[in-house]
Amino acid sequence: MNRRDILTSAALAPVALALSSLVASAKMMPPWDWIKKNGLTNHMAKDANPLDKEFEKYPRCTYCGMVREQWSHTRHLIQYDDDSTEGTCSIHCASLSLGLNMDRMPKNIWVGDAGSDAEIKPLIKVEDAHYAIDPKQPGTMSGSRKWAYADADKAASVGAERVVGFDEALTAAYGDMAKNTLMIRKRRAEKRAHKTKKMTMGKDQ
Repeated sequence: MNRRDILTSAALAPVALALSSLVASAKMMPPWDWIKKNGLTNHMAKDANPLDKEFEKYPRCTYCGMVREQWSHTRHLIQYDDDSTEGTCSIHCASLSLGLNMDRMPKNIWVGDAGSDAEIKPLIKVEDAHYAIDPKQPGTMSGSRKWAYADADKAASVGAERVVGFDEALTAAYGDMAKNTLMIRKRRAEKRAHKTKKMTMGKDQ
């Protein structure tokens, strides 16, 4: 080994040592700690009282951007065990939140009562909800309706295929995920194209 090689090796040694330390550190960090530091859900605010001024704090669905107040009959509000909270427009988008937050346990999940006569549907706990699943009717962000009712009789009276609890409704939402994602992607692409066409026609006039 000549003098230049020796000097080069000596200069690169600290870099190699630092890189090996980083690699070792990355390997030693448990996946849940890495997610806590680098994950996609660190945007959530800590909220001990999510029901207070709900629409001011969570005006839009985190995952699709829809205005939650306009979809009060299907909206969900999720509070995790560390008080991290987010609002969604539907059980479809709530299932995305629950899937991404693998290391947080849900402390409270609320859903809009579709059977209420109020203009803005009140929230109820999902464990008290009766989800009417109807593949013949479109739902929010879904080709299959999954609306929740506080009153079991109302849920049974809407002509749905079946009435289930939250866990089964969530399972159905995950089962529909691939089909719904394709449908939503196509629909949004068509809307963007239509908007672009209108803007272009407006400029040409």
